[in-house]
Amino acid sequence: MKETKRLIIYLALTFAITWTLDFFVVYPIAQKYGYGKSVISQGVVAATMFIPALCVLLTRLFTREGFNNSQLTLNLGKGRTRYYLIAWFLPAILCSLGAVAFFLMSPELFDTGHSYLINQNAEMGVTLSPEQIKDKVVIGVIMAVFLSPLLNVITCFGEEWGWRGYMMPKLLGKMKFVPAVIVGGLIWGLWHAPIIALGHNYGTDYAGAPWAGIAMMCLFCVVLGTLFTWWCVKAGNCWPAIIGHGAINGFAGVPIYYLADNKLPLLGPTASGLVGMSALIVAAIVVVALQARQGRNNASEAAGAAAESAVSE
Repeated sequence: MKETKRLIIYLALTFAITWTLDFFVVYPIAQKYGYGKSVISQGVVAATMFIPALCVLLTRLFTREGFNNSQLTLNLGKGRTRYYLIAWFLPAILCSLGAVAFFLMSPELFDTGHSYLINQNAEMGVTLSPEQIKDKVVIGVIMAVFLSPLLNVITCFGEEWGWRGYMMPKLLGKMKFVPAVIVGGLIWGLWHAPIIALGHNYGTDYAGAPWAGIAMMCLFCVVLGTLFTWWCVKAGNCWPAIIGHGAINGFAGVPIYYLADNKLPLLGPTASGLVGMSALIVAAIVVVALQARQGRNNASEAAGAAAESAVSE
């Protein structure tokens, strides 16, 4: 009961502070200048990534929980190191496979001339030469694969110490893995709802806006949350989620380099679209299967131990 109370306090604080900033700061600025064109509104949205971590601090202080189970201790060795490497590099591979699936489905939207990228820069008053575009793409891909988890570590720590470092351990203490990651993913997705309605990730020009975009974001968060939670459980801390979140955020814009027109934002080519996240979905299904097998093995071991104990008695 005590853990449930702490979780409720944490979620109440996180949603209240974030949505207050969204509705009373981001919305007025976005309505005046446009969401995608306002540096201030984008900056405030980026700042909200620190709110989950802030609310972990507040909740632990308010409830006198302390910090013994902070999920921040690096547990290296004993097969755990691989989960940090998986979190660093696997997202780029899975996002690339999803983008390939999207462009195979919609080949007319694949453009090696980078017209969408050129038009985006032109809207901001920036004219890029073909050489500059090529350099931007090459450098962008290299940084997304190798450096984005490091460059994004501070902002992603702000979210992941909250979601995977605090919320998920408490959910996993109350329910099995699959329902826990579904509930946690839906909570995480709904936390984004106000900015999704403004056009974050999907824009506003699509059928069913903004509700379809919010629903897609919830699915995306369930899928990512499944992977991140599994990696964190196996590593014994929330750092794989921080790394993986940074990798996803860094690689998110890469498929757009080859996009002719963003006509199907709910499908892709970025990983937040249904087809764009298809490889991530497959990976999440594999994780669920692995977790189920581990659960069966643990149950068998427990039954065997109980049988041995009964015989010895």
